[in-house]
Amino acid sequence: MVQSIGRVNKYTDTDLNRFAEDLNRDGICVIRGLFDKELISEWAKAFENLFRERQNQLGGLAPREIARYYLTLPWVSPFANVEVFANPVIMGVLERVFFQEYVMVQLGVDLPVQGSDYQEIHRDYRPLFSDQIVTPLYALAVNFPLVEVTAENGPFQMARGTHILPREEGLRKIATGEIPMESFHMQLGDAMIRTPLALHRGSPNRTNQPRPMVVMGYAMHWLHTPKVDLTLQRDYYESLPEKLRQMIRCQVVEQLPKEKVETYVNFKY
Repeated sequence: MVQSIGRVNKYTDTDLNRFAEDLNRDGICVIRGLFDKELISEWAKAFENLFRERQNQLGGLAPREIARYYLTLPWVSPFANVEVFANPVIMGVLERVFFQEYVMVQLGVDLPVQGSDYQEIHRDYRPLFSDQIVTPLYALAVNFPLVEVTAENGPFQMARGTHILPREEGLRKIATGEIPMESFHMQLGDAMIRTPLALHRGSPNRTNQPRPMVVMGYAMHWLHTPKVDLTLQRDYYESLPEKLRQMIRCQVVEQLPKEKVETYVNFKY
């Protein structure tokens, strides 16, 4: 069994194999009850304060269409947490899919607020070569919500299996209903791992409360990812085991900057 935060989750090798199979086939897997709800509550409170601060900073939020934002999380408590970014269940799935060295490249939050609409259906990455060439998965996003995700507050929507289709074919099959655009409702503590190449979109948040969804990005070690960046303070970075230092692609600084200007603005392909 693999130990997770605060308790033992009954995820066996068979479970991890199944998650990896789901990822390769569907482009997504959902892991229910992975994180302790107390940890999620701590993140939610800290994020609420961070969001207020970023709203008052020039460039502190990256636009994601109408009433929808993205922001990078700072590597401070509670967000700098080995039990989250190097969670053994998540790592077990990634190791079954990537097959070679991978790096963490992103820690942020996607946030639709009241007034948001359906996003244009898109991919987050270009194909490695051409969308006529199906490649193994080389980049993955791990998402977990800081509030319950319902039909009303903007669930993530994705069309399963479209990561292995040419973009136009996938869009055509979605338009005809051959492949449904599925909404993913999530409870506190749930996590999902998905490929950015599957066709997906955000849906409207019709409530008066923001719906923060954490995104942790991982990629094969050779993939160039200039739009996302991680900055770690040296004392924290050097406190990590060597294996984790090698896993995080980041800039190491003596002291974290007080303000963050978001550069991850273009996000659709």
